[in-house]
Amino acid sequence: MSSNERLRAVDFEVFGRVQGVFFRKYTEKEAKKLGLKGWCLNTPNDTVKGVLEGVPSKLEEMKKWLQKTGSPQSRIDTAIFSNEHDISEYSFDSFSIKH
Repeated sequence: MSSNERLRAVDFEVFGRVQGVFFRKYTEKEAKKLGLKGWCLNTPNDTVKGVLEGVPSKLEEMKKWLQKTGSPQSRIDTAIFSNEHDISEYSFDSFSIKH
């Protein structure tokens, strides 16, 4: 990461068949691979939502992954991203799955 690359944060929610298909586990693996921090969890509405923090280029890669790829058995209908904003430092130590 270059010293002049800023940090951004974004909230996400993924709709489709994303529970019971290891979606959170794959999301955690992909986020860590990209060097992103944050969390994800299953919601009572059968969606997966969470927060991502990192450099903009890696956030864009992760957004595409959440929209198009997901876990092997998932079916993504749509992914919604909201509240994207600059941050001065990370709020989380790593990326984790909340229960």
